[in-house]
Amino acid sequence: MTALRFTPLTLTNGLTFKNRLVVPPMASQTANENGLATDKTFSHYHNLALSGAGLVMVEYSHVNLAGRSEKNQLGAHDDACLPGLTQIASTLHNAGVKTGLQITHCGGKDSAGISCDIMGPSGITVPAYDRVLPTPRAVTLDDINQWQQDFVAAAIRADKAGFDLVEIHCAHGYGINQWLSPLANQREDEYGGNLENRARILIEIVTQIKQVAPRLAVMTRIPGQDGYPGGLTHADMAQVSQWLVTAGVEILNISSGIGGWNRPKDKRGEGFLVEDAAPLTGKTTAAVIGVGGIESVDYIETILATSQVDLVAVGRAILAGPVEFAHKVMQG
Repeated sequence: MTALRFTPLTLTNGLTFKNRLVVPPMASQTANENGLATDKTFSHYHNLALSGAGLVMVEYSHVNLAGRSEKNQLGAHDDACLPGLTQIASTLHNAGVKTGLQITHCGGKDSAGISCDIMGPSGITVPAYDRVLPTPRAVTLDDINQWQQDFVAAAIRADKAGFDLVEIHCAHGYGINQWLSPLANQREDEYGGNLENRARILIEIVTQIKQVAPRLAVMTRIPGQDGYPGGLTHADMAQVSQWLVTAGVEILNISSGIGGWNRPKDKRGEGFLVEDAAPLTGKTTAAVIGVGGIESVDYIETILATSQVDLVAVGRAILAGPVEFAHKVMQG
């Protein structure tokens, strides 16, 4: 009997992964200061492909210089990024894996203090457990239009570069998470207030991407909940997920919310975010990814066998040694 981690999965758009393992997007800080990929970037992704995972995601790439949150963050903001992005996609495809590009805008979460224009939905400081972030200015309707144009343009570049899918980063307290969360979005126009309005900018972005790049699968990295008092709830994200899938999303990648990506102090063991993913699995036509300190064969097989998730993301265990992981987990 074939182990479940080795079984293929086909998305609603026909894209097929050879197995259920995913390398999630993890910042490598190997780009140059203009956001362009370097030889270190290409080598990094070649190494990650040696893990044997069926899908290798490429790290969060900013859609606008104002949306950068780290100095050597990869960019998807300009056509000058295309040659490097194309080479990354080719490197991964040549290794026999599918690949996607995660695109992001930091909004008010400029941890490194390098954004040339820190902005957020309401000009409210983004709450975080481990730091005090700067207070952003509130975006205008013109800014909203620019955000949408930038995300769509970045997706078009991902398409041109040959990626199989694009992932919109809506978690970890970054820009779109700020729009979704009542903690950061207290606008009184059509992009704020109730949940439908707070999700509007994201749904419009997804809709536009599906129109201009129909070949691309679209994934969203969303929080299962904000994990912060007064923030997004499981019920909120169940509803947002329905809207996303209706707009054309094929994969829901479930992670943490506005407080950040670090493991909460009260969470122990593997899969500390799987309990946030499980309620969404099987509720739509989208495949669901679970993540959170996952590393062992037994745990991977268990959460697949019990249909808690459709795909399993393994980050740090692969980053620590892709070849070792392949020998340990991806051999029969």
